[in-house]
Amino acid sequence: MIMDYEGFKKEIYKLSGIDLSAYKEKQMKRRLDSLISKNSFDGYSSYVEALKVNVRLYNEFINFMTINVSEFYRNPEQWTKLKSIILPMLLEKNKELKVWSAACSSGDEPYTLVMVLNEMLPLSKIKIIATDIDKDILEKAKAGVYLDKSVANLPDDYKRKYFDVEGNLYKIKDEVKKCVEFKHHNLLADPYPTNCDLIVCRNVLIYFTEEAKTDIYVKFSNSLKTGGVLFVGSTEQIILCSKYCFKSLQTFFYQKEKDLI
Repeated sequence: MIMDYEGFKKEIYKLSGIDLSAYKEKQMKRRLDSLISKNSFDGYSSYVEALKVNVRLYNEFINFMTINVSEFYRNPEQWTKLKSIILPMLLEKNKELKVWSAACSSGDEPYTLVMVLNEMLPLSKIKIIATDIDKDILEKAKAGVYLDKSVANLPDDYKRKYFDVEGNLYKIKDEVKKCVEFKHHNLLADPYPTNCDLIVCRNVLIYFTEEAKTDIYVKFSNSLKTGGVLFVGSTEQIILCSKYCFKSLQTFFYQKEKDLI
């Protein structure tokens, strides 16, 4: 019996807990068809059966479908706003901040957060929760080794201070690694951290359906303290942000005004 995309989604949900219905179908099917063709399978049925028994294929699927694209200091002008406006405002209320880097991919973002925060706080006072659905990419994040192109946007003083350089490899120093706790997390299914001062989730939600995004924004709002801030990506401005009890502080930065009813 030929398996269609709906049948494939059900099998993937049973196998991995990932609900492909929450992703934009056209984009996801295009990526999926490319992956199936690359691995020489003739359709969804044979591919999903292979995923059940082949760990390498399964890990490749998770990595490929969760779209791991990241770099340090991506969109530098937004990090400048975070450093000059948002973080000082948050630190006026709390001397230590609970920060969550959601869908952190290879760790570029949470490590960048440590560097920016270290201009205002000692490393001993910085703790970032960093989560992703892809266990393999989390292992790369924990290792903290990057090619020179990944750090191209970083200020030179950050590169000198926070990395050991070997050829074209940049290795995060251990004192920076200690500031980040990496955890496996599914944005669509798992409980969210609570009482966060800052949540950073950038360039991820563009792949989700409007229904899934609505659910995630509600959960982000509930996850933040009143006065806490959500930092989103450059293509992810929140329409009618007030329905999540957010107000726009700056472009791409939303502050929680009150608890959702």
